[in-house]
Amino acid sequence: MRCLLIVLDSVGVGHAPDAADYGDAGADTLGHLFATTSLHLPALWSLGLGRIMGVDGAPSAASWGRMRPRSAGKDSTTGHWEIAGVELAQPFAVFEHFPPELVQAIEAEAGIRFIGNLPASGTQIIAELGGEHCRTGRPILYTSADSVLQIAAHESVVPVERLMEICTIARRHADRWRIGRVIARPFTGQEGDFHRTPRRHDFAMQPPPTILDALDRAGLPVKAVGKTADLFAGRGITTSWPTASNADGMRRIEAVWKATREGLVFANLVDFDTEYGHRRDAQGYARALEEFDRWLARFLPACTGQDLLIITADHGNDPTFRGTDHTREEVPLILRHAERQSPLGTREGFVDVAATLAGYFGIGSWPVGRSLLP
Repeated sequence: MRCLLIVLDSVGVGHAPDAADYGDAGADTLGHLFATTSLHLPALWSLGLGRIMGVDGAPSAASWGRMRPRSAGKDSTTGHWEIAGVELAQPFAVFEHFPPELVQAIEAEAGIRFIGNLPASGTQIIAELGGEHCRTGRPILYTSADSVLQIAAHESVVPVERLMEICTIARRHADRWRIGRVIARPFTGQEGDFHRTPRRHDFAMQPPPTILDALDRAGLPVKAVGKTADLFAGRGITTSWPTASNADGMRRIEAVWKATREGLVFANLVDFDTEYGHRRDAQGYARALEEFDRWLARFLPACTGQDLLIITADHGNDPTFRGTDHTREEVPLILRHAERQSPLGTREGFVDVAATLAGYFGIGSWPVGRSLLP
């Protein structure tokens, strides 16, 4: 028995009931993309996406529904942890500027001094401070609307291995402040033409026990593609394949799936979020979705009737919405297994995925959530 779980990072399908609490009332990532672009997703539509979007009579060659977030927060770590069976009552901490006690503790242990310590997009901050960084050798410290502490450095100034050491130290100190992720952001290029490289690495907080741990204890392989392993700090993961892009991720999914006889393949495709959602690029977001849809049409025959395929998301990031932050949204839910074609309704939590995996693999019930399978 094997399952492929694909998370389309940030592909929300409409604001959650509590979206106003997050300033996100009216957000609708996929709905607004359909309304403002020529988006065409025939493979996903055939699996029930039209039904998810409220189109009566749309095809449904799989089971379809929505999931409503229950955890506090709207970031990738929170969303993935909830998918894996963990509800967070308290959100991760978000900062405009990191406290001097935290910054000084990292600097003292790592033997460095930062520049920056302000909220900014990754491309903006290296454009503004990259030259100073190259002249002084001081890493760039910045954050965003998420619970992230990001450290950027030019690969020829601070080698990637050294940047990872600094981020490992930062992770230890960030735990006390409930910061969800420390992110290493290497870049290259010349002043006026800096660009980030794919050697990013996320250092997440250690999660509580998840369904991944349960599968691992049961002797079932858990294979991670993309940034999945980073989001769980490697916990419960048997093997991992980081990826440089959605295209790289889709190629990797194919190869890993072909070599998998049992267990879970848990993949994240992040470009929707990082390259298009945060940059408010609706046309680019639509093109990336269409690229995935074409790949999915070719890939689906590799999933047999007894395989379990789940396609969902972790939060929203409406490229037509104000600001550049994630948006608090419900997420799509497509489940393909044993030719079932039934409505799954609106689920009261992403944790239903963890309950489904527990039942499918026969490892007992999960303490929260309800299985999507009979």
